[in-house]
Amino acid sequence: MGRRLRQMAEQRVLTAEEMAKTMREVSVAEFFEKNRHLLGYENTTKALITIIKELVDNSLDACDEAGILPDIKVQIKEVGPDRFRISNEDNGPGVVAEKVPFAFGSLLYGSKFHRLRQSRGTQGIGVSGAILYSQLTAGKHAKVSASTGKALHDFEIGIDVAKNQPHVFSHKEQKNPDNWHGIRIEMEAEGRYIEGKQSVAEYLKQTAIANPHAKIVYDGPNGKINFDRVLKEVPKQPKEIRPHPYGIELGILRRMLAGTKARNVVGFLTSEFSRVGKGSAEQICKLAKIEFSRKAQSLTHEESERLHKAMQMVKLIAPPTDVLSPMGEHVITEGLKKELKADFYVAISRSPTVYRGYPFQVEVGIAYGGELQQEGTAQLFRFGNKVPLLYHQSDCATASAATEVNWRSYGLSQSGGGLPQGPVAILIHFASVWVPFTSEGKQAIAEYPEIVKEIKLALQDAGRKLSHFVNQRRRAQAQAMRRQIFERYMPVVAESLSKLTKRDEKTILKKFEDVIKKRAAIMAEAEKSEEENKEGKEDVGEVIGESMVEVEEGNEEKNEKDKEKKKGEEE
Repeated sequence: MGRRLRQMAEQRVLTAEEMAKTMREVSVAEFFEKNRHLLGYENTTKALITIIKELVDNSLDACDEAGILPDIKVQIKEVGPDRFRISNEDNGPGVVAEKVPFAFGSLLYGSKFHRLRQSRGTQGIGVSGAILYSQLTAGKHAKVSASTGKALHDFEIGIDVAKNQPHVFSHKEQKNPDNWHGIRIEMEAEGRYIEGKQSVAEYLKQTAIANPHAKIVYDGPNGKINFDRVLKEVPKQPKEIRPHPYGIELGILRRMLAGTKARNVVGFLTSEFSRVGKGSAEQICKLAKIEFSRKAQSLTHEESERLHKAMQMVKLIAPPTDVLSPMGEHVITEGLKKELKADFYVAISRSPTVYRGYPFQVEVGIAYGGELQQEGTAQLFRFGNKVPLLYHQSDCATASAATEVNWRSYGLSQSGGGLPQGPVAILIHFASVWVPFTSEGKQAIAEYPEIVKEIKLALQDAGRKLSHFVNQRRRAQAQAMRRQIFERYMPVVAESLSKLTKRDEKTILKKFEDVIKKRAAIMAEAEKSEEENKEGKEDVGEVIGESMVEVEEGNEEKNEKDKEKKKGEEE
């Protein structure tokens, strides 16, 4: 008892003042350095893919926004055990010299986060996050070369983690005789290189499918791979959109009210939001019991809450959908053809729709047959704003929707509630000004019911078109099998008919061959339409019957000639 009392007496109780001395602000760079898994650097294998993903996505975004057909060069070279030198070069518009250190040496610095616009990256973390990981695991500075077509600027950049500020170790300006423009980044990092479904090569392959207008040259540890350009048009660039009242939250509304330059509440509603006209704004104010002329900044917490509720109650037009930049059915088809050797391709682009006030659009593509894997589960290619999603498939709305489809009704085999089986590849693309990723690593899309529903409808549309091809192919295979059986026994049938009719066996066999050729021509023509397919069903009995008719017609004609000849001889 005495010992316990002494231990309790020795325990020191900290005061609030002493605890306060340990409190300090944490920079976002320091936070992500400690929690790198949130950015996709969960392990060395995924880390290598994430670096390439961030570099390539950055290049594609820059080129597309500038209207330039992308030429991207990616290189990975092993420089030690689990250590790689990674470089990426593009022909984009480049970055002005004074902005380079901040664009690549500071997290949450960029031009996209505050804009409601469809793009691959939005947070300003991607490339700077990769440099942070490189600095953490290799302890070396990143080399960045940038040019807008004039002088060439070479930087050695690191990140001051405590301040989330760029640290420029060197900056050299030199002549640019070839007028090259773009960005080249080189860094070393810890990683593990693999081949297969979740690899750098697979990521670039899927990127090439979604971006057939890009040329990507990949020089990896196992050799060079060229992903050639097949389309020579830069995709349509999405427009920037203002937030829609249905998707706004109370806290954001209060911040917008405090920072608006509008003179009154009506002006605030019409200028800061999409699809709100003067009439709708006045109706919202009436429901919220707020005077039209009130200054937005003067609203109390209770009044702003009433305003928020009224905004959800008034019937408004859905936000505009021309702010999206979908891949398009032609691009999906060409992308699949470029990388997958199949017998059949189909693409569906659904009409844009809205969730939580944000417009979005679902597109799907299916490749079937050919050189695709004949056994096993179908390949599933998932994309969010044209970016491949390689990880966390089971947590993604795209996979959930794909497994909920009854693929048996479209002529495919399916075990349980999973993906279809056989030589099938399924592409699903989700395009939106705001993709609801489940984590900062951006590898899975949240399962909002309206999103899952749209994906299922798109897959069912594509499935119906696929079923026509599958059924047509099966009919053709069955017909070919019946034809082979008939051809195998045709000489025996001809011999039997010859004995029954006492006609020449070769003549009968020739008639059979002519009928088969005729039927083959009819079937080839019938395959052009569904109705003709139905009329073109072949049956062995039908072929024999038709052959017999032609043989009998030939016999009758010959008998008439024999009678005339005999009659002439008698006369």
